[in-house]
Amino acid sequence: MIETLLNTYVAGQRLQGTLCLPQGGPSPCILMLHGFTGSRDEQVIAGVGEGVFSRTARRWAARGMASLRIDFRGSSFLGQGSDGDFADTTYETQIADAHAAWEALTQDPRVTPVAVLGWSMGGLVAASFAGRSQKPRATALWAPLANPRASLAEIQGTEVLRQRLEEPGPHRIDLPWGKTVYLKRGYFEGVMTNRPTEEIAHYQGPLFVAHGTRDDVIPTLAAEAYLAAHKGSHEAWFAEMDHSFNATQGPEMLDKLADATLDFIVKSTS
Repeated sequence: MIETLLNTYVAGQRLQGTLCLPQGGPSPCILMLHGFTGSRDEQVIAGVGEGVFSRTARRWAARGMASLRIDFRGSSFLGQGSDGDFADTTYETQIADAHAAWEALTQDPRVTPVAVLGWSMGGLVAASFAGRSQKPRATALWAPLANPRASLAEIQGTEVLRQRLEEPGPHRIDLPWGKTVYLKRGYFEGVMTNRPTEEIAHYQGPLFVAHGTRDDVIPTLAAEAYLAAHKGSHEAWFAEMDHSFNATQGPEMLDKLADATLDFIVKSTS
């Protein structure tokens, strides 16, 4: 396995990711999109010192699948990687980042992009990118956000959400998992207008949707909504896991999910 940085630019800002390559010649590649307030390696897994995405990438590389895991612009919280301020994040900026990352992969002779994976809010982005572009030959959604308006209203309250739409911000959001972030009005406008299940309804390729029965961040109804909206072939993968695939307990559940996801993508793109 070889890991190297891949840079491209969106609206004059650098978008950076880690390209994980198997040994050998050119390889098929999966674009990986992280969740809200996450970053390219994602949450550290208990007992192994690896992130959810970095471990998945390594596991896939061992089976011959390359991957590119990006930091959305504004999400490089260590001050390295992609440019931008998190306060400028919107769904549309992240969808634009997905388009740019995919295009960068098409220009790289070491890989051929075949699929996109999104976790949580990254699932919303992956669904929108797939539905609009039709470029991925397979799409995988892990615990995907399906109703952004309802989710944010639950966190902030309907009246607070209305106020966020009236003032430019940045506005403070205290998240249930202990983080505080600041976002401008553009983000909240996207909350009101983005309809990811309608986006996935336009996607013609095969769809894989995974969700945990113990997920207390996004309800399983979200996965069911994506599956109901998608008109093509799809596969559901439900398990007794939380929103981070039981990463606080170790890698066992994540490894099962990663393997099942790759099995689906390989079968769908062969």
